[in-house]
Amino acid sequence: MPLPQVAIVGRPNVGKSSLLNRLAGRRVSIVEPTAGVTRDRVSAEVEWEGRRFQLVDTGGLGLVDENKLKDHIESQIQVAIEGADLIVFVVDCKEGSVPGDQLVARKLRRLEKDILLVVNKVESHYEELEIHVWDRLGFGEPLAVSAKEGFGTSDLKSAIVERLPEATEEELGEEPLKFAVVGKRNSGKSTFVNELCGEQRVIVSEIPGTTRDSVDVVFEHEGQRMVAIDTAGVRKKSRVQDAIELFSYTRATESIRRADLVIHMFEIGASISQVDKKVAHYCAEHSKPVVLVGNKVDLARIELEKWDKYIRQQLPGLRYAPVVFISALEGFGVDETLDLLFELQRQSCLEVSTSKLNEVLHDAKVRLSPKSYSKKPKIFYATQRGTMPLTFIVFVNEPSLFRGQYERYLANLLRQEFDVPEVPIKLVFRKRERSEPGGPGAGLGAHEAPPGEV
Repeated sequence: MPLPQVAIVGRPNVGKSSLLNRLAGRRVSIVEPTAGVTRDRVSAEVEWEGRRFQLVDTGGLGLVDENKLKDHIESQIQVAIEGADLIVFVVDCKEGSVPGDQLVARKLRRLEKDILLVVNKVESHYEELEIHVWDRLGFGEPLAVSAKEGFGTSDLKSAIVERLPEATEEELGEEPLKFAVVGKRNSGKSTFVNELCGEQRVIVSEIPGTTRDSVDVVFEHEGQRMVAIDTAGVRKKSRVQDAIELFSYTRATESIRRADLVIHMFEIGASISQVDKKVAHYCAEHSKPVVLVGNKVDLARIELEKWDKYIRQQLPGLRYAPVVFISALEGFGVDETLDLLFELQRQSCLEVSTSKLNEVLHDAKVRLSPKSYSKKPKIFYATQRGTMPLTFIVFVNEPSLFRGQYERYLANLLRQEFDVPEVPIKLVFRKRERSEPGGPGAGLGAHEAPPGEV
């Protein structure tokens, strides 16, 4: 059973996205004073008073969109409403009751759903006293909140929790595997996400830049929960034409940081742009396991082997990352890609004994030592600091001697020795202070290491 679903609905510009961001405790939906900014169903997992639920933001009902996506948006809203265990109906205290609110209310009255009426933008005691005028909508006593200031939002979360159905096994279970789907605009990211969950979860359109938010989509693969983060297509900042696209670009990079793994999607045969290289560099810089996905294999006019070689040449920082070929539209290769994500997770969660790690580093230094004309490079010992990504602290006499080319040499060797060939390895070179013994430093939590130099 999935997490309880709570849908936020209302006419445009009543503060639905601001409310989702406030309740989730982070910027999930783009907030910008332009009607129609939220197009897809944007969701976030919220935990409160020991309960977890999926909060779903939707586009404004009754929107007339400049890119003729009104029908797409309203279909997304309808799906969100139908799948919701609870509907949070948001109105605007500043503007008062307008015909658009009555339109939404009529739609909601036809449903056999639990509806919680919320008056947003209440920012004074006087305004709080006036919210009784919304009683006439017939959804019970409204709750006064200010998404901007945070007023009333704790009470709102408590009211939501009170109305949720009983907790499910999924709600009480382990955290799902999160992966971000990134790439240039129109590379097929949203089509891929829709194929994963078997429904039109994200708007797919021929209009470039349709996806503006980063959309979290929860689904199951072979009994295991996963979260796909569909991001806006990125392009050069110099070509970002308005604030919404700038927010979308920032949201894509934020999604990479909060994901466990990344699917970097390309259209097979298309040239690798500077934007692709920048995204790849960002993933490598943040040590994210990456699957390089060549999409639209059904339309490819180039030999796959040649394109595989080409992409590895263009993205040297991700030479360890696996390359797969799919057709998101036809579903070819999609399941295999998900299986590969779990394999990368397995590799990234490897735990290495301190003794074995130091043995490998000793052999590595015997084979090849860093070049230095000023000081003899010394590796004293190393210990594993964490997983996802695999992180090792290496204590040396001078960190600058080991960075760059020698760092890549050690990372490649560790991948080979520990059979983790497709994931990044993060090496942190730290200078051993004279006061430290020839073993792990205090607080590292490592096993006993051999004294002296490796």
